[in-house]
Amino acid sequence: MARVREKKDLETRLIHGAYDRQRHHGSLTPPIYQTSTFSFDSAEQGEARFAGNESGYIYSRLGNPTVDILEKAIADLENAEAGAAFGSGMAAVSSVLMALVRSGDHILVSEGVYGCTFGFLEMAQERYNIAHNFIDMNDEKAVREGIKENTKVVYVETPINPTMKLIDLKTVIQIAKERGVTVVVDNTFCSPYLQQPLDMGADVVLHSATKYICGHGDVIAGLAAGKADFIQELKMTTLKDMGGVMAPFDAWLLLRGLKTLSVRMDRHCTNAAFLFDKLKDHPRVSKVIYPGDPASDQYDLAKKQMSQPGGLITFEIEGGKKVAQKVLNKLKLVQVAVSLGDAETLIQHPASMTHAVVPEENRLAMGITDGMLRLSAGLENAQDIWEDLEQAMK
Repeated sequence: MARVREKKDLETRLIHGAYDRQRHHGSLTPPIYQTSTFSFDSAEQGEARFAGNESGYIYSRLGNPTVDILEKAIADLENAEAGAAFGSGMAAVSSVLMALVRSGDHILVSEGVYGCTFGFLEMAQERYNIAHNFIDMNDEKAVREGIKENTKVVYVETPINPTMKLIDLKTVIQIAKERGVTVVVDNTFCSPYLQQPLDMGADVVLHSATKYICGHGDVIAGLAAGKADFIQELKMTTLKDMGGVMAPFDAWLLLRGLKTLSVRMDRHCTNAAFLFDKLKDHPRVSKVIYPGDPASDQYDLAKKQMSQPGGLITFEIEGGKKVAQKVLNKLKLVQVAVSLGDAETLIQHPASMTHAVVPEENRLAMGITDGMLRLSAGLENAQDIWEDLEQAMK
């Protein structure tokens, strides 16, 4: 490990924590091992590595030095024993869940999730007899009653995409542990800098690393972290065999992005707070959902389990879909695009974009209305962002 590994501060660990320069000829930044396969010194060595009797690299789908550095980094930042890297956030979601359940099992899910997670759960139910239910996980009674004899996983997003609803992780985790059920938390909206579910007792944490961890909009990737035994099983089964692996160059870009995560997240959060103050009083805005809203009944929960309110705001425009789309079409600086966590401020219409796959009845039950917009505050000057939003809403 790097010589500064013993330092406890997260901001220092983002830069130094997982990379040992002395093992890579003193290279300041991690090298990119851009290779598909690795040669063996002998046939016997190849046999020993395939048998698991000797450590070492075989083939980059099974392990790669650059990817390994990233996996160690996410494990370090999430206070986990081990980490795994994937070719996309959905590869992380699907691989983790498929490693935990079998046909006939049941997954209990927070009442709102990313649209493609919803699609995957529906497919798993229709094709593989893996059932799921969506519930309000802030209803303790509903959580207790929702866990069945065949429930193997409680799957949580907090904040929920795109409604920004928070889940009390400690309460949900405690109930799940009483029943011996694995808890998986999608931590994408917070990153390890704002929230650390494993410290609250969760079993597995995952990220769409495309978002805040990357921070520059140039990588599609996913990450997971948890106990070493589970991560090893995950890497040697669903990750290896389903093949959603990460490329070495993408791992290198994510390692670069991690170095500035704390600085970027601070700016994202500052800009989001500024924009919230403006949006909440705007006459065209009927509702603003933001974890840092002191008037929200979830404000105390946000303060308890998040170090800052984050960089995302969801708000509703009077007039529904037609007016919301008009607003989007008038924007000049703010980019109409899905994803989040980039340097650029991004805005999207969940009902017709990220959650278009969700049937209207389910979507409305999740709280995703036709006038809802999700804003990812970027790193630009906050006043410039607001002036663009304001002129569009006129």
